[in-house]
Amino acid sequence: MLMRTDPFRELDRLSQQLFKGAQRPAAMAMDAWREDGSVWVKFDLPGVDPDSVDVNVEKDVLTVQAERKPEIKEGAEALISERPIGTFTRQLFLGETLDTEHIEATYDAGVLSLRIPVTEQAKPRKIEISTGSNRTELQSQP
Repeated sequence: MLMRTDPFRELDRLSQQLFKGAQRPAAMAMDAWREDGSVWVKFDLPGVDPDSVDVNVEKDVLTVQAERKPEIKEGAEALISERPIGTFTRQLFLGETLDTEHIEATYDAGVLSLRIPVTEQAKPRKIEISTGSNRTELQSQP
């Protein structure tokens, strides 16, 4: 359905511990769930200009990219600078049961929301079970 993978996450954590002075933008926090025939995904992007958010799908990979620009002007003395800046990218591998042609995206209050419909053939459906009397009728039909 939806697979989350980041093979370099541990390497990034190790490098951050070794080089505390180097600031690398943190990953976008994300929630995902399935409800009402769709997969819902929400990304936290506080302080990001909606015009800098880019959502693309290529084959089975959904890519979200956003940029938060620094608010501290060049030449100003930064007293505290803890908020990550720069370009943020997150990729999700989508299963073939998702309808990537009809993804809907909204951005409100620093949260990017995506609704990815589940294809009709992947939706749960009830299978009728035949009994002995139904089986006889099915066999006697030409």
